Amino acid sequence: MPTAHIDTFAHDHLPPPELQPDYLFELPELQFPEQLNCADELLDRHLANGHGDRVCIRAPGLSWTYADLQDKSNRIANVLVHNMGLVPGNRVLLRAPNSPMLVACWFAVIKAGGIAVATMPLLRAKELKSIVEIGQVRFALCDAALAQELQETALQTPLMHHICLFNHQGSDSLEALMALASPQFENVKTASDDTCLFAFTSGTTGVPKATMHFHRDIMAVCLCWPPHVLRATADDVFIGSPPLAFTFGLGGLVLFPMAIGASTVLLEKASPAQLIDAIRDFGATVLFTAPTSYRAIAPRGNELSNTPLRKCVSAGEALPASTRALWKEATGLELIDGIGATEMLHIFISHDEENVRAGATGKAVPGYHAKVIDDEGHEVAPGTLGRLAVQGPTGCRYLADARQKNYVKNGWNLTGDAYIMDADGYFFYQARTDDLIISAGYNIAAPEVEEALMQHPAVAECAVVGIPDPERGQIVKAFVVLRPDQQQDEAMVKTLQDFVKQTVAPYKYPRAITFVDQLPRTQTGKLQRFRLQEPMLGRSAN
Repeated sequence: MPTAHIDTFAHDHLPPPELQPDYLFELPELQFPEQLNCADELLDRHLANGHGDRVCIRAPGLSWTYADLQDKSNRIANVLVHNMGLVPGNRVLLRAPNSPMLVACWFAVIKAGGIAVATMPLLRAKELKSIVEIGQVRFALCDAALAQELQETALQTPLMHHICLFNHQGSDSLEALMALASPQFENVKTASDDTCLFAFTSGTTGVPKATMHFHRDIMAVCLCWPPHVLRATADDVFIGSPPLAFTFGLGGLVLFPMAIGASTVLLEKASPAQLIDAIRDFGATVLFTAPTSYRAIAPRGNELSNTPLRKCVSAGEALPASTRALWKEATGLELIDGIGATEMLHIFISHDEENVRAGATGKAVPGYHAKVIDDEGHEVAPGTLGRLAVQGPTGCRYLADARQKNYVKNGWNLTGDAYIMDADGYFFYQARTDDLIISAGYNIAAPEVEEALMQHPAVAECAVVGIPDPERGQIVKAFVVLRPDQQQDEAMVKTLQDFVKQTVAPYKYPRAITFVDQLPRTQTGKLQRFRLQEPMLGRSAN
């Protein structure tokens, strides 16, 4: 079916067909119609079926039904179209902590045929500018509490023309415009392969990549892992910590509950202590968070024994066997492990509670195929270390990015993970195959942290790596060569850490710094990163 997009930027910048993966639609439920708007299926369908009064979203002091969410989403869609001038295919940057209004804005963009570009709340103007320029984003809906960095972004690029703020009292606020807008909106009749989502991933270079996902992709991830592995019901209450700008959070806290008419709890802040309180207060039954959080919650796990919590999903980083055992001992609940990727949209290897194998991530999720290959692309024998390759109904489509050819080879998605598969088809995670650091579920590109450090006048040279950490999986460690006459002391460590926090998102700062006289390099001057993992002389601080 021809695209419904008037603004064809996304369609025009898809990777050529020969650089895209082979897509699999083997499950009967994956036979999508040519015309599909995922907001019809995830939201409006429930009202059409007479379930508009079911609770959809809860937050501290607030509860919305599916009818409430539709009303607000329709009003925002009308604001986007009639007040801001959006046409199908335009990109809309969304900036807010996890909240009901963020979800309403997301659905409004989808209903209007736009492309949602959700961003992490911690991102700075420098990082937002890259996203705006790569995605050619002209519209933004933003929580007033996070407006400063976005407004600074708008000063740095002429692209950002239309910013509308919510959660403030101005006459031009989104709420004021919504009050004057119609609660009726006819969803744009998008093609199933029209792009509706740009999800950004930093990769290993620090230059962000936009992954492009279609309306059919949104529905595909709702029809593969959730019914076959999670097996939640309409009476479940979902809760978790991942930001909705992460596809792990978008799926677990919005797409999956709404696909089955369940409810979700959205927390602006979800520290381990806050999660425990919210699970108890809201009667949550399905939890999504990273291994780091499970480990932090475990000492208070006994407090969850009197709650209805029954399913716990771990993803975002590798799950250590010790964390799985700790959680089981503390709560009696078996963690459901899984690996996904922004490029693939969500989880493609996983297991349910009854089919756990120690140390294994699981098997390929129904709808997906996975294998381990060597550097030439040949499948290796069970028990052999190699590169993970995946196919399914979703796959990598980078927006106008030459790195597409590195992720997709011979029709398979190469996730950048090193795995071993046993004779029974269970996959065992070994390591990343690139320089991406995964710390407490956050993807951090080493070169981006290096660039931030190099902007400090005391730094002559530096290199950043990820090192193992029992609580966070990995932490960022920097090896720094200071300029002459600079002091290698604790004060300098803190100075550099604080500087990085002010330059890029704070979670990217180096938690460990070692001062060295020189960095290991080849005779041609190439940095030897592997040698940074070896014991080195120098003063180290955590």
